[in-house]
Amino acid sequence: METGSLVVSKVCSKSTVTRCFSKYPLKFMVPTKAAPSHIDAVWIYTLTYGGGIVSGDCISFDVTVEDGCTAVLTTQASTKVYKSVALKCSEQIMEASVGNDALLVVIPDPVTCFSTARYSQKQVFRVISGSSLLVVDWITSGRHESGEKWDFTLYKSTNHIYVETRPLFLDTVLLENGNVTSIAERMQDYQVIAMVILLGPKLKHIQNQIQEDVKKMMSEQLHAPSMGGRTKAINGDGYTKPPLIASCNSFGPKGIGSVVRIAATTTESVYRFLHSQLAGMEPIIGLCPYR
Repeated sequence: METGSLVVSKVCSKSTVTRCFSKYPLKFMVPTKAAPSHIDAVWIYTLTYGGGIVSGDCISFDVTVEDGCTAVLTTQASTKVYKSVALKCSEQIMEASVGNDALLVVIPDPVTCFSTARYSQKQVFRVISGSSLLVVDWITSGRHESGEKWDFTLYKSTNHIYVETRPLFLDTVLLENGNVTSIAERMQDYQVIAMVILLGPKLKHIQNQIQEDVKKMMSEQLHAPSMGGRTKAINGDGYTKPPLIASCNSFGPKGIGSVVRIAATTTESVYRFLHSQLAGMEPIIGLCPYR
């Protein structure tokens, strides 16, 4: 059952929300002064009643960004998923369509799953060759102050991108506590995992820069100086794990898209990484993401 719908259209040459429908447990907030007036971008905040997603909640909404428009979809705080009751799974589904010369930016705060929580989310993006898309999808290990680290039962996040009807990018992250090993054992010291997807002509300069920055950063972190001026890769003998690991790969014909994957020991380090790498978005959307 649909719980929300958004349409962003051109009105007097400005990107404007022309349809905004939501019902419990979802709510949209569209501030009028989120970005400077000279920036053609509309900001939309997704909220949930009670400050989180409870066991059995099913949120389903669609977003349409029409030709030439720019829309930013974000959150006010981390998405909290409360404990599961009777093994019920909470679910969130978003379907988005992005028009020609349009840009959709999805930059939420991380998902935080409480102990025993079961959560599944799916995001489907339908674009055309002139569309641009930025998606950040990330999760923390839980409530550190309460001693919860990867203590939830199930987390599944699916991101699919289609160019019209052709699949371009299909990805699923699944974290599930099993009988052999727990999520915490598999994640070891890392407390956050994240993924950044960049696609389209409006983001090409950021794609190029982030590829260079990640390559340089990991080259410096994964090698340490040794005798003779040579470098030695980090291993288990006397070298600590890097606090943040990142990789960057291209996808699609002629590398039209890039995907960055991150694992980090702290949430703050991921915020800093995203803030630094996405700073080039400010002239386009009016604010620097994760400032």
